[in-house]
Amino acid sequence: MNRLKIVVPGDLPPQIQGSPHLERLKPYGDVVLYTDRPETPEEKIRRAEDADILINSRGIVKWPAEILRQLPKLKLISLCSIGTDMIALDEAKKRRITVCNQPGRTAPVVAEHGFGLMFALAKRAAFLTASMKAGGWPRMDNIYLQGKTLGVIGTGHIGAEMARLGRAIGMDVIAWTYNPSAARAETLGVRFVELDELLQTADVVSLHVKLTEESHHLISEREFGLMKQGTLLINVARGGVLDTDALIRALNSRHLGGAAIDVYDQEPLPPNHPLLACEQVILTPHCADMTPEGVELLNEGAVDNIIAFLKGTPQNVVV
Repeated sequence: MNRLKIVVPGDLPPQIQGSPHLERLKPYGDVVLYTDRPETPEEKIRRAEDADILINSRGIVKWPAEILRQLPKLKLISLCSIGTDMIALDEAKKRRITVCNQPGRTAPVVAEHGFGLMFALAKRAAFLTASMKAGGWPRMDNIYLQGKTLGVIGTGHIGAEMARLGRAIGMDVIAWTYNPSAARAETLGVRFVELDELLQTADVVSLHVKLTEESHHLISEREFGLMKQGTLLINVARGGVLDTDALIRALNSRHLGGAAIDVYDQEPLPPNHPLLACEQVILTPHCADMTPEGVELLNEGAVDNIIAFLKGTPQNVVV
């Protein structure tokens, strides 16, 4: 009897390699794991062409339509992520390839990272550290966050947790979402407002929407112009939600008080990227859920989704 072939096509940086959860797949099929990243479309196809199931452990490994068309055996892509923007979902649906993600699984981990970025930004941690390392003894006002207004854009699992953390330190939390309701506002302990009002009111704007055609460049030149002088911006959502060029202009003009960014429209960020030259930034390399706890939660979830699919009870199905 032919065994299923389960392929991890590019596990770099390491995510699922060495995880005990891979052992749970042994009764179902043979796991082939690549610990480097496929550098060309041809290499990606070569690794995946005989796969029945892919575990896409790294979002930087993308599956556009032209590659999915060349994978006739593929039945399932199980993601080690919430986001699905690395998959051509329309093509997957057309080819009856099931795609499963992990909504909310690491929400507390990601929200804690965003919360920590907010503090690092408000206390000017990167700027002051760099100045002191260069021999300086700088004087610049920090920002006291208690009593300030936190504007949460997107109130899914992560945004909801960010709102809870903000309330816990005494911030006034307002929020915007595509589908607000009085019941949801009461559950979250927030006040839903229109996006323009949030941008005009918030001292800190934190982004938590998924990347779609509708949310692409949700925050651009116009939106930065609506923000108050000195507003802080946090992005742990997706890079494409922000217009990066507009962000850089807002930072360099000092209209924006600072930005803390974990996700980028180009990853890895190239060494000459102008964002790196901005003064008031905190930058992390798309690692908000990269704690030992977060990593294993995602590994467990990816394997859970595969086993559920093979048992005929698929869960967390995107398409």
